[in-house]
Amino acid sequence: MDSRAIIDQLPRLRRYARALVGDRAAADDLVQDTLERAWSRIGQWRPGGDLRAWLFGIMHNLHIDQVRRPSLDGPSSGAEEIEVPIRATQPERMELEDLAAALARLPQEQSAVLLLVALDEMRYEDIAQTLNIPIGTVMSRLARGRERLRRMLDEHPNPSNLRVVR
Repeated sequence: MDSRAIIDQLPRLRRYARALVGDRAAADDLVQDTLERAWSRIGQWRPGGDLRAWLFGIMHNLHIDQVRRPSLDGPSSGAEEIEVPIRATQPERMELEDLAAALARLPQEQSAVLLLVALDEMRYEDIAQTLNIPIGTVMSRLARGRERLRRMLDEHPNPSNLRVVR
């Protein structure tokens, strides 16, 4: 395998890791762990297979292991650590913060599918391979995750209704 092919996947790996863990340093650590695991298991790579799906699968499994492993710092939802890109107006920023907080409250299996579809624009077949689940489960988790996210966002008042008071 050409090392350049793996290096080309770094931006996608970093983006997905950042969405999973929220913290930039933790995301970089997750990417590094993913690359280390990939290099140590390069013999398991099937030539002609989807490299991106293989790497994302490794990252997903490492993240699950980290979530399941008890932390010395104590539990954290990670919602307060997510840095949200800032748009031009305060109401739009509030919408993004609400979305980030809602994503953090989703069950991990639903948020993983949502992030792979939305952030990396992966096909359902690739997500199924990445997460090692049937394609029907991918579609079900995506539908349930979208609906749950929609309900959570509907619970909060719409920030765009805020008015400037002088």
